[in-house]
Amino acid sequence: MIHRAAASIPRTARELEAGIEAGLHLGGQLYLSLDGEAVVDLAFGEARPGEPMRPGHLPLWLSTSKPVAAVALGQLWEEGALALDDPVGRHIPEFAARGKGGITIRHLMTHTAGLRLLDVGWPESDWEAILERIYGMRQEPRWEAGFQAGYHPSSSWFVLGELIRRATGRPFERYVRERIFEPLGMDDCWIGMPVERFLAYGDLLAPVWDMTASPPAELGWNDEPHVTRCSPGANGYGPMRQLGRLYECLLAGGALGGARLLTPQTVEALTARHRVGVLDKTFRRPLDWGLGFVLNSSYQGEDAIPYGYGPHASLRTYGHSGYRTSTACADPRHRLVVALALNGAPDEDAHRLRSDRIFRAIYEDLGLAPASSPAVV
Repeated sequence: MIHRAAASIPRTARELEAGIEAGLHLGGQLYLSLDGEAVVDLAFGEARPGEPMRPGHLPLWLSTSKPVAAVALGQLWEEGALALDDPVGRHIPEFAARGKGGITIRHLMTHTAGLRLLDVGWPESDWEAILERIYGMRQEPRWEAGFQAGYHPSSSWFVLGELIRRATGRPFERYVRERIFEPLGMDDCWIGMPVERFLAYGDLLAPVWDMTASPPAELGWNDEPHVTRCSPGANGYGPMRQLGRLYECLLAGGALGGARLLTPQTVEALTARHRVGVLDKTFRRPLDWGLGFVLNSSYQGEDAIPYGYGPHASLRTYGHSGYRTSTACADPRHRLVVALALNGAPDEDAHRLRSDRIFRAIYEDLGLAPASSPAVV
């Protein structure tokens, strides 16, 4: 039983177990730290039927990958390689085609550019072909960049990845390994994994399951093209205990374990509110955004939070979630880091309720909020 392996978080353990019993996920990983100290490092349930989930499994992050690119751009901003309000076309002239010359880096990072093309051709198409398709796009009709918002699942993140490549001469996947993952000791974390690593990890790559199917079916995102062809905002892999280190670094002002990724001022800039109370045309809810980070928008009502952090998170909480499965975030008020991967994707309403209940339980178990109900053990 999960709660026997997580006696210190009985409410949370019960919610994770209840999700397995209800057919919402097979298993997952949960990492929690307070003020930089790990308090929970839990692998639970199954990675595949009959195969226990282990701490060494590498879950797929999906859009929880996006803040990695934001950190990379923060580094380049500090170094003077770019400015947030630079037109993207200043660095990638091809991007400015078809009326996109006014779109800035800030617009891309706040999902206000109006380029929500869902199918960019990944992973079938290579990097250059995907970019050519995006360069050939027009902005959405009657869209005023910076004043209208709509979540961009992938298109803008390929452009941001190309900005990083042109500024540094390094492919995005190599830059984030060398400048972010390796300095933080995130040795098993990747966005665009080398083929040899893909082959070596084998079954340690934990699949995502479609829990709306009967029986649950693998979503097919663990084949070689999906894992090895870089999608900057979507195909991160790595254990939750390692992803948590990125947020511990941010919570500590941009430095961790002798490695400094960012200055405290840049961390504040990335996680401040750059988009406030604007209707997101993709989610059809108002959501606040930093630069590549989803900010806690609970003050707008619980129904307004598709990417939320539960009812107890402080308003300064920032992070990101991935398609009905994963969430990583930091709460500066409570000095809390959460990195959670659930390997089942149920329908949207079931996932939102599941996530809310788990986050509620985390805060209550850690004594950060009064318990709303007795723990079930």
